[in-house]
Amino acid sequence: MTGAAPLLPEPRQPGRVLDARLHLLDRQVLDVDSVPVGTLDDLELGPSGPGAAAGSPRADDPPLDGTTTVVVTALLSGPVLGTRVFGGRPPASRWHRVLWRHVTDVGTAVRLANRGDDLDLTWTERWVRDHVVGRLPGGRHDPDAGP
Repeated sequence: MTGAAPLLPEPRQPGRVLDARLHLLDRQVLDVDSVPVGTLDDLELGPSGPGAAAGSPRADDPPLDGTTTVVVTALLSGPVLGTRVFGGRPPASRWHRVLWRHVTDVGTAVRLANRGDDLDLTWTERWVRDHVVGRLPGGRHDPDAGP
């Protein structure tokens, strides 16, 4: 082997390496007040670098060829129960996105830096609370507040 350069390992990339199935998927997502806001169902990946800072892959990003380092750009949550039972994938319009920059900690749960009420993840719970539960007798009464 004359003139061949020795194979060197790639330099370590900054950041934390996460196994998506082990550390992220199906984890509970908590807001800044430790209130559950949903379950992490999928991830949005994009190339590392300036495009990742914007929070979403762009249409003009080059295609990923297997040599590009990818990073998580957003957490996706949505109605996946039916697709887990019957197969398939929900359309992109049904996913609720939480940008990765809002994640503060990945542990037994994924913690966010913002309140759950500010996210689209909980719109169904808010709608049911306001339009269904709120119409029931005593539905707007806080049981912890006393009589």
